[in-house]
Amino acid sequence: MAESFGALLRNCRLEAGVSLGQLAQKIKYSKGYLSRIENGHQPPSPMFAKQCDRVLGTDGRLAAAVPAKTTAAANHATSSGDVWVLELDEGTLRFTEVSRREVLAGAGALLGYAATRNARPVVDAPTLAALRASFDHYRVLGTMTSPLVVLAQVIAHVHTLRTLANGNPEPARSELMLLAARVAEFAGWMSQEAGDEVNAVRWTDWAARAVAAQDPHFPSFALFRHAEIALYRNDAHQTVELARRAQQDKDAGPRILGLAARCEAQGHALAGDIRGYEEALDRAAGLLAIPEDHYGPVLGSASVPDEVALARGWSLYDLGRPGDAAELLDQQLIVIPSTARRARARFGMRRALAHAQYGDIDQACVAAREVLADTAQVDSATIRQDLRELSRTLGRWHTHRVAVDLRQELIRMLH
Repeated sequence: MAESFGALLRNCRLEAGVSLGQLAQKIKYSKGYLSRIENGHQPPSPMFAKQCDRVLGTDGRLAAAVPAKTTAAANHATSSGDVWVLELDEGTLRFTEVSRREVLAGAGALLGYAATRNARPVVDAPTLAALRASFDHYRVLGTMTSPLVVLAQVIAHVHTLRTLANGNPEPARSELMLLAARVAEFAGWMSQEAGDEVNAVRWTDWAARAVAAQDPHFPSFALFRHAEIALYRNDAHQTVELARRAQQDKDAGPRILGLAARCEAQGHALAGDIRGYEEALDRAAGLLAIPEDHYGPVLGSASVPDEVALARGWSLYDLGRPGDAAELLDQQLIVIPSTARRARARFGMRRALAHAQYGDIDQACVAAREVLADTAQVDSATIRQDLRELSRTLGRWHTHRVAVDLRQELIRMLH
């Protein structure tokens, strides 16, 4: 009986004295993904096998062992015909797997999904440009409104791109998969904003795996996103650790490295490490000031003019310096575009909270009301953390009529 690819990979890895974690790090795949391949739960792609051959010195043995049908089956979620749709179950956001037949029968959440598995539309340059423009539209919408408004459409766009990639030759296939990865990363961010950390991680990791061969630096960006998720979980240690790992690939480009350094600084601030915060933020400022040529959509949010200054104001609050934080955020909020509602709500509420903690309760109420409509509009799970903290802080001012009224509004929003 022929040895399975997974068994061969495990034997070659052990013969080379390489652990599963070491191999994962060298080829930029997750350890869990490698484990699934070795155990036969995930089919390998030809590129994956070639990368293992290179690292393990197996002279093409692994690439030769990839079954011919694996190339068509490598994109499991596309070829299986299953998709994920968004639904609300008793007030809880969930993703439910459904068949393509159900989608085509009228699942309205997946508007625009590619029609049938027999259709093989050719994607030329104008079509690809239009698909990118659709994603740009979703990104703009994501800065202005609730994640529930865009998530289903974004997920449908991912599946459309994957289906098209599966039916087109190179170089269109690679371009479509790169775009799909960026859309999936955005789906991860919107999932986080909707309060669904599980699917925030799931979409981010899928994006990194999907384009590991075409864009070997994308896993570094995925690590940065994991660090951001840990930051909003208030896990300082994980934030710093993941952000540092994201910076290990020095060829990842200044934007990815700068975003990771910025997140590391915020993690240090959360832990109260002033020196670590200052060093990391200085590094972030230098990296993010470097012009970079972008292929396709810019990775990460791009709706604020100076994200380093905003991160500094955010972190000063975590360092126990709310007065300094309030002063800096006062200066920065006025330059955030009015259309960037999510950013205005995020930093505006942190500004109000800084004023409240500093004891300037009148200014805190003014600052909060300036962004109250934006906060309600974007309906962000991460911003609600500061809303709760602001509500608790205002509760200490039970004789201040304006603070009492504002707190009642915040309580209604939170519920």
